[in-house]
Amino acid sequence: MKFSSRLTVAAASLVMLSAQAGQTAPAPVTPIQHVIIVVGENHTFDNLFGTYQPKSGQTISNLLSKGIVKADGSPGPHFALARQNIGLDVWQYHAETLSTGSYAVLPQPYTTYGIGLPQGVPDGRFPNNMPNGPFQISWYVPYAAYTGDPVHRFFQMWQDVDGGRHDKFAWVEETIGTGSNGALPPAGGFNPMEGAISMGFYNMNPYVDAHGASQTGDAAIFKSLADNYAIGDNYHQAIMGGTGANFQAIVSADAAFFTNLDGTAGVPYANQIENPTPYPGTNNYYTQDGYSGGSYVNCADPGQPGVASVLRELQRQRVTNPNCVAGHYYLVNNYNLYWKQDGTTGQLGSDQFTLPPQTNPTIADLMTSSGLSWKYYAADRGDDPTTFANAVDGIPLAFHSYCGICDPLTAYTSIETTAQAQNLQNYGAFLNDVKNGTLPAVSFVRPFEALAGHPADSTTDLYELFIQDLIAQVKANPELWASTAIFITTDEGGGYYDSGYIQAVDFFGDGTRIPFIAVSPWSKTGYVDHTYYDHVSMLKFIEANWKLGKISARSRDNLPDPLSTKANPYQPINGPSIGDLMNLFDFTQTPHS
Repeated sequence: MKFSSRLTVAAASLVMLSAQAGQTAPAPVTPIQHVIIVVGENHTFDNLFGTYQPKSGQTISNLLSKGIVKADGSPGPHFALARQNIGLDVWQYHAETLSTGSYAVLPQPYTTYGIGLPQGVPDGRFPNNMPNGPFQISWYVPYAAYTGDPVHRFFQMWQDVDGGRHDKFAWVEETIGTGSNGALPPAGGFNPMEGAISMGFYNMNPYVDAHGASQTGDAAIFKSLADNYAIGDNYHQAIMGGTGANFQAIVSADAAFFTNLDGTAGVPYANQIENPTPYPGTNNYYTQDGYSGGSYVNCADPGQPGVASVLRELQRQRVTNPNCVAGHYYLVNNYNLYWKQDGTTGQLGSDQFTLPPQTNPTIADLMTSSGLSWKYYAADRGDDPTTFANAVDGIPLAFHSYCGICDPLTAYTSIETTAQAQNLQNYGAFLNDVKNGTLPAVSFVRPFEALAGHPADSTTDLYELFIQDLIAQVKANPELWASTAIFITTDEGGGYYDSGYIQAVDFFGDGTRIPFIAVSPWSKTGYVDHTYYDHVSMLKFIEANWKLGKISARSRDNLPDPLSTKANPYQPINGPSIGDLMNLFDFTQTPHS
């Protein structure tokens, strides 16, 4: 951005902030005065809650209820519903792919880059002849063990889901994985070295593992929270694809796009434009994709690679507005953000893979303009890990790694060039605000990378321990706890299999179901909510609770609340639509612990 333009934006924002200095904060319409949004990483609903059995009177949609698996984790009577098929290679990209047949057995999972594991080799802890369908990870390795990391990118996820059949997860891992990075296909064929990690799940019920040892069940903390508070079994990642794009949706209810430095839409460097068209004869090896390749898509142009096929999926579900503006190249995967944690700016260029400064309005701007207090607490943002050896349930942090793409407001000019930048803080500040009773109305919390639950560099049990400690810290301040709702989720499904319904909302998603837990003295106890939600539902809750209005004319918070039938509570009859999370609460009840 030109220096003069930056001054203009900053000056305008400072005038706005000065006008708000004496502004009265809006009063909530419910007893919830504090919302804490905690976002871990990369697990689907079935990956964690696939065998969860709710209390009497509640129903749930998961692997167990559908008979895909049994309570002990073994294949169920309807195991074939999750059968994985082999795609037919054709000369162009297809979100829905014809099948040439099914896998006889699952491809053996790989280690990818898992901590403490040999890198990028078949994971010998898992057999190479597992039945074709979901397998229980903890049958073969301890629940707390590090494992490999499935592919979780935009065009790949559309293929995973395969028009609602959910039958191409293993094939996508085997054929393209995390991307080609613009490289020509290697001689002798391409092996992404992933196998079928994506088909793994954990089991909350007692089971006997492959070594004959009796286990009490996985994810005991999440199970306890589900038993005592409320969960959603129809909550989705907002964007097909990975962490970066979904964190952008969490703060903007929209998709980021490539900009010129004056904030207007621009054309990205050629090597940064997605091209999922497969090379001839490679069976789905994309032309340009990957962490050092394509990530931008001009979805308003059906002639762009891959776009027409996704648009056909929207048409099939009668979605008439893909929400793509002409000339905009939207970010659908992970790129670095323009501002760093210390406030300095990154470099731009064809070899930098950095998202230029963003001008989309955000929920932060809406809250600031309304006088509602907020902060975004990113652990590892200047935190010293040794400080938290005892603050996070005594967990030693394996390494100190700031996740820039998980700190999404650092992308925005309206934040980083104004006083709002002071609201971007670290986890130490969160703990102090909780203890001192100075927590803002809305808090976003990104866990330490080592505790965020991301496969390969973290584990789900570490994310559970982080959550357990955070809840304990809030409960230690009874006045705060009495007026708080803690929303717990993951940024996206990480490429893991999920059996749930997915609603097409616009070009960008929705994606697979992911876990969602509402922890509050006002949550319904042991309740499983079937209302259709995605990440933007958290923003709709904030807007409804404080009567804030909408972020922009095109943001997803404008979508209506879903209507459904008793026969099918999962699929809205007025789609695209998403709920506001209010159904997870009972504000007439006596608050519970």
